[in-house]
Amino acid sequence: MKNSKNDKIQLITHKTLIIGVDIAKRVQWAQFTDYRGLEVSKHLKFNNDLTGFKSIIQKIEEIKKNKDFSAVIVGMEPTGHYWKPLGAFLENSGIKVVLVNPAHTKKSKELDDNSQTKNDRKDALTIAKLVKDGRYSEMYLPKEEYSELRALTLTRIEVSKTQNSTKNRIRALMDEYFPEFETVFKTFIEGKAALHLLKNCPFPQDVLKLKELEIQELLKEVVKKTVGIKKIKELQNVAKTSVGITLGIEGAKVRLKVLLENYEQNVKHLELIENEMEKQLQKTGYLEVLTSIPGVGIVSASSFLGEIGNPKRFSNPQQIVRLAGYNLVENSSGLHKSKTSISKRGRKNLRSILYKMALVLVCKNKEMKTLYNYLRTREKNPLKQKQALVVIAEKAVRVMFNLMINRNNYDETKVLGEFRLKQIAA
Repeated sequence: MKNSKNDKIQLITHKTLIIGVDIAKRVQWAQFTDYRGLEVSKHLKFNNDLTGFKSIIQKIEEIKKNKDFSAVIVGMEPTGHYWKPLGAFLENSGIKVVLVNPAHTKKSKELDDNSQTKNDRKDALTIAKLVKDGRYSEMYLPKEEYSELRALTLTRIEVSKTQNSTKNRIRALMDEYFPEFETVFKTFIEGKAALHLLKNCPFPQDVLKLKELEIQELLKEVVKKTVGIKKIKELQNVAKTSVGITLGIEGAKVRLKVLLENYEQNVKHLELIENEMEKQLQKTGYLEVLTSIPGVGIVSASSFLGEIGNPKRFSNPQQIVRLAGYNLVENSSGLHKSKTSISKRGRKNLRSILYKMALVLVCKNKEMKTLYNYLRTREKNPLKQKQALVVIAEKAVRVMFNLMINRNNYDETKVLGEFRLKQIAA
């Protein structure tokens, strides 16, 4: 991440063998060129397995010997997850691997033959030529605790999506059979009492079979503080006048039971993941530094590091902003000047993590809330809600980066700076 484009180009000399690889699930194609983009050997088609990986190593050694190359650089697109095994294998073999943006390949492939034709051999050659011009980024596969955090972050995102889907299905089922239930228990399944009722007497017919004291005794099994008779009467009253359907009750109960079991299993999984996140975050040495920021917790800090990896690989926080796709872009020509927007060219999970972090910060962090309110209400160019949150997310990146690099805890007096404080006070 610290190399400029000039540094990248200077790495390519007449002694450098440049290889473009078109990645796929089963079969890869490799093209071999010199520093001018001229092909120096016939293309290679190889399988995505150990035999195939060894064949490209053998081909590289053969070309180096015959053509007198002393350095090798392999470029590939980060296509899904298929590139990772080959990238790790080549890196472990001492070969430099870089990544080319698929959007660049798509836009550049017509330069040679003025044709929209797409095939694996052509794409591999295009990738090699982009590498020759320094249009690549360094491959980064996180190691040790950062690798663990990335895996945990991805797992938590997947489980959270499943959990949200399960909750929505439960809510949809109750909207059919007992839509008034949520008017009584507004916490819905997040509350222990509501969850226990859904397990034992979820529909109006089940509620009306029990007396008030029976329901109260049932809820004592899970809640320390007794649910009042007033609340139970309210539940029974809405059960009497419920407009929920009465068809397929037994089948609906089975479905609800399955969904509730899935919900509780996901809760346990999230707890397991978050406990492991805390352990791995502790190993990075940044737990106290990041959680010293009001509004940043263990999960958000772990997810942030899981997405960016080791912060020391960045030379400035703007690189992290670009990695998230939060850098501003505009389309201007002549007298026309467009509105700015974020590029969205980057890690979408990192972008989502930072946005959610910004939402919490404007609620729990005094300095961030002050900045947010200023951005929303300033006389010149006031920002919309989402625009202001993006600025807060970028500010959070800068604060976290500087704290981690300098190994300092959060200091509220240094967050906004003199210039910004004067702007806010004006």
